[in-house]
Amino acid sequence: MHSTSLLFRPVRRALAALALAALVTGAAQAQAPATAPAGAPIRIALIEALSGPLANTGEAVYRNLVWATERVNARGGVRLPDGRRPLIIDRFDSKGQTEEALSGLRSAVDKDIRIVAQGNSSAAAAGLVDAINKHNERDPARQVLFLNYSAVDPILTNEKCSYWHFRFDAHANMRMSALMSVIADDKALRSIYLIGQDYSFGQAVLREARTQLGQHRPDVKIVAEELHPMARVKDFAPYAMKIKASGAQAVLTGNWGNDLTLLVKAAREVGFDGMFYTFYGNALGAPAALGDAGIGKVVAVADWFPNVPTAESEAFYQSFRQRFPNPADDYVHMRMQLLVEALAQAIERAGQVDAAAIAAQLEKAQVDLAGQGGRMRAADHQFQQTLAVAVMDRQGAPGVKFDVEGSGYGFRVIRQLTPQQAEQPTTCQMRRPEGR
Repeated sequence: MHSTSLLFRPVRRALAALALAALVTGAAQAQAPATAPAGAPIRIALIEALSGPLANTGEAVYRNLVWATERVNARGGVRLPDGRRPLIIDRFDSKGQTEEALSGLRSAVDKDIRIVAQGNSSAAAAGLVDAINKHNERDPARQVLFLNYSAVDPILTNEKCSYWHFRFDAHANMRMSALMSVIADDKALRSIYLIGQDYSFGQAVLREARTQLGQHRPDVKIVAEELHPMARVKDFAPYAMKIKASGAQAVLTGNWGNDLTLLVKAAREVGFDGMFYTFYGNALGAPAALGDAGIGKVVAVADWFPNVPTAESEAFYQSFRQRFPNPADDYVHMRMQLLVEALAQAIERAGQVDAAAIAAQLEKAQVDLAGQGGRMRAADHQFQQTLAVAVMDRQGAPGVKFDVEGSGYGFRVIRQLTPQQAEQPTTCQMRRPEGR
């Protein structure tokens, strides 16, 4: 485990963060004097794959959370009755395995850390939810809060919803609905191939794809459905050849990380020229792997894209690029910035670093940054926010000012859904602690 203090970052980084602070909702918070936080740090345990085939996804998360906490610390940290306190990220490597994630949770609790963040695996998230529920019942003096930024299996805010778990990403059904709004308008589409990673999230994506295609495009034929081992396939050529041989005009996938990059690369190499409707096709090597073959052919859905056409959004992205100038460090997540803003807001309103007290305030969180924002729904702890759908194009094309990871390709926003349009019902029956 590696711990990084954010209190002593270079002054230039703090100043860059201060420029963004004014974008955060709440004039009093935004205009707080940049007094260095001097109290005991508030530690956040990042439990994520930081080694192995999915390490690039974990490191992308780490950069986002570091930047978000730097912004809070630059404006004076979190204000509590005993003074201002900085936020610090502690790294725990899950190696992409649920058991390792649970081991990271135990280590975090032993180090007296009460806030846990994880997201790049719905299977690991489900394991953490179960473990935290049991721990918090068994050891109420050391209760833990779980902040989820990417684990989007709908079950986590439905049947398995927990008072201690808060999801800041749109779940798979919400993302699918946004994608389907574009698929519904693609009148030339007649056949589609469904492929995904063989675990809870990948299975949920294919299940929901079948359901929503049946509702919105019953005329589209599903030529095949396929699940493959997660993070273990080195050569996707056999899958790509099956896709091409199927005659499908499009592929729909929830794949992420190397499983997506290798899939799209293999598809290009075998000559598949159909559409890719993706959850995560807008970064982590996928655009570079496709090159010109992806122009107008790769569609992605996200809470935000760098080319969202507003001045506030552009300034936000430019600030991130100044902080992380290496093109390989691209892939900023707006939702992770909002997560940290919501956490800081909730801790200040709770007046203490207590998981139950913070959760009670986080249920009511409403935050804005760079023209983006959202609110936490108390019924199931599912964050409600804008969703956008974008298509890949060459940098410099209309609507594509910024490229991805120095690839020369970016994503032009073609549709935006308001939080009200993206919202979906929940089946959550929340069990709350006594008195909450």
